[in-house]
Amino acid sequence: MNDTLKVLETRRSCRNFKPDMVNEDDLKAIIRAGTFAATGMGKQSPLIIAVTDKTVRDQISEENRKIGGWGEDFDPFYGAPVILIVLAKKDVATHVYDGSLVMGNLMNAAESLGIASIWIHRAKEEFESEFGKSLLARLGITDEYEGIGHCALGYAAEPANEPAPRKEDYVYCI
Repeated sequence: MNDTLKVLETRRSCRNFKPDMVNEDDLKAIIRAGTFAATGMGKQSPLIIAVTDKTVRDQISEENRKIGGWGEDFDPFYGAPVILIVLAKKDVATHVYDGSLVMGNLMNAAESLGIASIWIHRAKEEFESEFGKSLLARLGITDEYEGIGHCALGYAAEPANEPAPRKEDYVYCI
């Protein structure tokens, strides 16, 4: 099996990260891979916000926690030190699909480098809130974007689970 197919078959979501920061060169490579995701008509509607500052990361985690309705001691990013937030321009018809493909590229690129990941939801709600709008304004982002997802990255604190068996009716051939 080639390396790409192996990554696609072995990547699992991580729910327990070590606090160690991701290597800067690896992080840059993962982000670059995200920018090469396919997009509708090549419009490149998504953008990626890379969060490595612990204070900002913790503020985003707190906002996400409140939206999810969890208790104060819960971290919806499972301790991951890096959060890559994917948003996509609302006025592009394919923006949700475009952003989803970016998320897939980010997670698969991370896996290829031995870095664990998980897709965390509620980015849409975050960036519809005053908190999210304020964060975008601080970055000088003025266009209308929809939050697609958070790609939490870090080094796994424990081995990944084995994959669940594939369901029998996954594929139909005509």
